[in-house]
Amino acid sequence: MTDYDAATAFLGGWGRFQKEVFFLLCLSVVPNGFSGLSIVFVADTPPHMCLIPAHANLTAAWRNSSIPLEEERNSGALVRSKCSRYKLEDVKRFSDGGLLPGVDVDLTNVSTESCLDGWEYDRSVYVSTIISEWDLVCDNRWKNPLTSSLFFCGVLTGSFISGQLSDRYGRKIVLFVTIAVQTLFTLFQAFSPSWTVFCAMFFVVGLGQISNYVAAFVLGTEILGPGVRTVFSTAGVSLFFGAGYMLLPVFAYFLRDWRKLLLGISLPGFLYVPLWWYIPESPRWLLSQGRVEEAEAILRDAAKRNKIQPPPVIFGPLQKELQCEMRKKVHNICDLLRSRNIRWISLTLWLVWNTVSIAYFALSLNTANLHGDAYFNSFLSAVVEMPAYTLSWAMFRWCSRRLSLFSTLFMGGLFILFIKLIPADLIYLAITLEMMGKFAVTTAFAIVYAYTAELYPTVVRNTAVGACSMASRIGSIIAPYFIYLRSYSISLPYILMGSITALSGLLSLLLPESYGMPLPDTIAHMQHFPGCCQKTPYTLTHSEEKENAADKKSSVVL
Repeated sequence: MTDYDAATAFLGGWGRFQKEVFFLLCLSVVPNGFSGLSIVFVADTPPHMCLIPAHANLTAAWRNSSIPLEEERNSGALVRSKCSRYKLEDVKRFSDGGLLPGVDVDLTNVSTESCLDGWEYDRSVYVSTIISEWDLVCDNRWKNPLTSSLFFCGVLTGSFISGQLSDRYGRKIVLFVTIAVQTLFTLFQAFSPSWTVFCAMFFVVGLGQISNYVAAFVLGTEILGPGVRTVFSTAGVSLFFGAGYMLLPVFAYFLRDWRKLLLGISLPGFLYVPLWWYIPESPRWLLSQGRVEEAEAILRDAAKRNKIQPPPVIFGPLQKELQCEMRKKVHNICDLLRSRNIRWISLTLWLVWNTVSIAYFALSLNTANLHGDAYFNSFLSAVVEMPAYTLSWAMFRWCSRRLSLFSTLFMGGLFILFIKLIPADLIYLAITLEMMGKFAVTTAFAIVYAYTAELYPTVVRNTAVGACSMASRIGSIIAPYFIYLRSYSISLPYILMGSITALSGLLSLLLPESYGMPLPDTIAHMQHFPGCCQKTPYTLTHSEEKENAADKKSSVVL
């Protein structure tokens, strides 16, 4: 808000207080890079085929020929079947009789059966994954994408409840409670005795993961000044998330058993306990709750850290009166749809977030399917995000928010669509285009987070960002099934992802512009939908009653 920024301008832009808040909050999101994408390695499917038990006593010729050859759906090459074998009873009879496969016995006439004795997995890349431990292949392969989707169902639930809890009880308490939830349940997950228990734990991990990310994001956005806020909300938290994502394949390379990997990525969470004493509550939120004295105490402590003498009175009577008016009404998620203006902004943002989430997570989860080493591909996918986050900061610093979001989404959609035009033998060109698409979509993801925080007012900001994140989780729940479509057609996921990403880029042009605008404080201070080039900064003379009256009038006219 204009008056808040003016009242706290005495702190300066980049003192010791701002540096501590900036780096500690950024540091708190590093584990999100671990847990959010650990499923790429934890649930990767190693090469496998039906197990031929040792007690069958087959000859070497029959043991090597006991698995039928099948035509691979996408390449047309003949490969060993993953889900069937020649009937063991018949094969054993042929072996005991001294007959040779393909010479004395026509294999096309031999009956097949399912993998009654389980599967044999290639251990050259992974010692163990949940796929190999619980045989989530063949008839049970549907459980693989469902595992990821259940995690994102937890993210959806966390997005729904954490924003409202944060707006009601405070950003700081929600941040640290959800960090604890994410850390402890990742640890519990490593001891899961079954796939069902694993998924239940994974659901709670997802709930904690998104909740602490959104709480840290909003807390930093509200505490930091306008100049630093832009860096924090785009490059800051995103680069630290990317750093966690980059460390994931390093952890996975050295910890190739899925249980050890989960243990390894859960332990860093315990290092965040001391941060409770260094990260303050949001003074903006305290003001919105009428807790003026607490807000002033935090700002005076900040001034002390910055070695600055604070003014005798930080918040004037007009500001305190405004905060009291804000406190009279308790806001919830329903307020995001209550009036016409905020309703259309919310619906548009929900669609955009949903599409960005589909593209981002589908491309991230697909790294294990790319040609080459899975660890290197995952690391490359993470490295691509670092310049993307830097670009998001540059665009957010100097460019129109609306045009920045449109250009990155539209270009990302085109890159993804172009992949299907690449011949099958040009594998590395296809990977390059996929990484370019990932680069553009990642940039859009960073931009839309910060853009959303600027469009919504303080009274519902955490709820709004949480609701947008919640809407995007529909996309992340669907994303694993986009990868699942590869079993029917390699190009189909790219056609669907590219089309909806480009279309959502066009849709984003309807959003209002927030570049150079102060953070809105109440719903009446929000920009109007559809957006236009003219900026209309709010003043303290605006009121929600005027906005509601205008909405009623426009509804009558319509």
